[in-house]
Amino acid sequence: KRGCMEIIKFLIDFILHMDVHLNEIISNYGAWTYGILSGVIFLETGFVVTPFLPGDSLLFAAGTFAALGSLNPYLLFGLLTTAAILGDTVNYHIGQYIGERAFSGEIKFLKQEYLEKTQDFYEKHGGKAIILARFVPIIRTFAPFVAGVGTMKYRRFITYNVVGGIAWVAIFIFLGYFFGNIPFVKKNFELVIFAIIFISFIPPVLEFFKARREIREAAVEAE
Repeated sequence: KRGCMEIIKFLIDFILHMDVHLNEIISNYGAWTYGILSGVIFLETGFVVTPFLPGDSLLFAAGTFAALGSLNPYLLFGLLTTAAILGDTVNYHIGQYIGERAFSGEIKFLKQEYLEKTQDFYEKHGGKAIILARFVPIIRTFAPFVAGVGTMKYRRFITYNVVGGIAWVAIFIFLGYFFGNIPFVKKNFELVIFAIIFISFIPPVLEFFKARREIREAAVEAE
């Protein structure tokens, strides 16, 4: 338990002080920073057991350092987009391999509530859920997996995957690039990162309350 708590504390500190830690990574690892960032994005999108890794906030922070000249924005965009697309592709094939067992409860590390919420999101929005899910933490990690478990053909999936990957990475990197070094943002970077995380979680929270309301309404009608 102590080990898990230490990891959680580290992740929270890393996310809230992303500017400080990313600056240290750039200073210590130089060009290897591109590989480290690509690895985090790949893992966050590629495996259903790593939805806790930073996505939106990491892209935004990377964009701010690109604006300072510490990173090349075009190389950053190209590599992280590739990592995001490859991550979703791997996740899709993992879902395809595991198949129906994902919802049977046999596989303990798969949180059923996340799978079910993602399936509802997927059924509601259809194929475009792959694009929309890019902007929703946790669902972003589970959406390609559920698509692989389901009946979506790979040719259709890869189209949504590429469009969503390009849009997600471009929006957050260039938001950071153009706005991350505004004096107010630099002075309140922790609050900005927190705001990004908070805004990202609004859609699933709204979906949760909407689902609860529909359940209550269905129960009243049944009476």
